[in-house]
Amino acid sequence: LALAGCAGHDHAAMHAMHHGGMMATAAPTAPTQITASVPVLPSGYQKVASPPDARVYFVNLRNGATVSNPVKVVFGLSGMGVAPAGVEKAGTGHHHLLVDVAAVDANAPLPANDQFRHFGLGQTETSVELKPGTHTLQLIVADQNHIPHHPVVMSERITITVK
Repeated sequence: LALAGCAGHDHAAMHAMHHGGMMATAAPTAPTQITASVPVLPSGYQKVASPPDARVYFVNLRNGATVSNPVKVVFGLSGMGVAPAGVEKAGTGHHHLLVDVAAVDANAPLPANDQFRHFGLGQTETSVELKPGTHTLQLIVADQNHIPHHPVVMSERITITVK
């Protein structure tokens, strides 16, 4: 069943309904708390503007998915391009994967640790090892200095279960 190029439609749900099936969907995950983004930081740093139609999303994972290790995560980005950290180019940024993160400061460089995973070489996918259990995942795009764009380009926060 080829469904490429049909953005905005939930084809799995439509397919299930067409064939009389039911489709289970997980309850929405609570949104991440994020500080209000400002265009210029108190230091005078001018935040990189995000294109108005920029959107980041998970290509291969859905809220409520059950997966096994290693967990493959494919990053989707539309309305802007990918550039490595340290490269200043309008309309671009690089991916960060947030694992079990409840809050983000939109006006500071994202930390680099097991919860804030940086893909500063311009990677568009990864495989991660997560402890068995429930985890939240979210994507955020940041500029050459790991500071989120203004306005922030962030995916929905999803919950997955690792077997």
